[in-house]
Amino acid sequence: MTSQRDYNLELSDADGHKYAYNFDLDVMHPFMLRSFEPLFNQGSTLELGSFRGDFTKRLLNHLEDITCVEASDMAIADARKVLGDRVRYVHGLFETVQLPGRYDNIILTHVLEHLDDPVGVLRRINDEWLSDKGRLFLVCPNANAPSRQIAVKMGLISHNSAITPAEAAHGHRNTYTLDTLEREVAGGGLRVVHRSGIFFKALANFQWDRLLQTDIISKEYLEGCFALGQIYPDLCSSIYLVCEKG
Repeated sequence: MTSQRDYNLELSDADGHKYAYNFDLDVMHPFMLRSFEPLFNQGSTLELGSFRGDFTKRLLNHLEDITCVEASDMAIADARKVLGDRVRYVHGLFETVQLPGRYDNIILTHVLEHLDDPVGVLRRINDEWLSDKGRLFLVCPNANAPSRQIAVKMGLISHNSAITPAEAAHGHRNTYTLDTLEREVAGGGLRVVHRSGIFFKALANFQWDRLLQTDIISKEYLEGCFALGQIYPDLCSSIYLVCEKG
């Protein structure tokens, strides 16, 4: 992230479901938490890029003492309306923000792909913000998701890791695979202790949103896609790493 970017403008791109999808909020968020929960530490938590607090609200059911850093003051204002003073908010850029201590859990979900200097931010996490027992929970959209591979075959994007116009408008800078994500983590000095995927996904988000309004998709089907994603992480909607200090 850089000071030349307008984060409130990137926030507004999510209004009217231009980029925000119920699939992310209602399907991916619960499955992300289920993936993380066994590895959470007791203690303090730092969420980097909390947006409007949708995922933060879910974290409050599992963790206490949460601090959120967010570059958009409009997003913080929206989050405060819902969460009040249950979390601490810091308005700032990851590259320059000064935080008072170290944290036992650091959450970075669907944020790294937005950063202009991802390795630099990961280095700050390793050197300045992770406690000695701390863990980083890092989630990114997966370039190799079948939905993206299908889009390539349809001629909608040129290659799996291409950035679509909608992604660019929302501030995306990269689209990661597991190997390129691990490359960034290693560059930041962190050590990977767990890697996997979240939710096998062959349809685009807007297609999922339409299906979720019907009775075609059952709870059992969603559970099956989640279980299959753990077997085939490279074919998931999102990929994730759990990291400790290097």
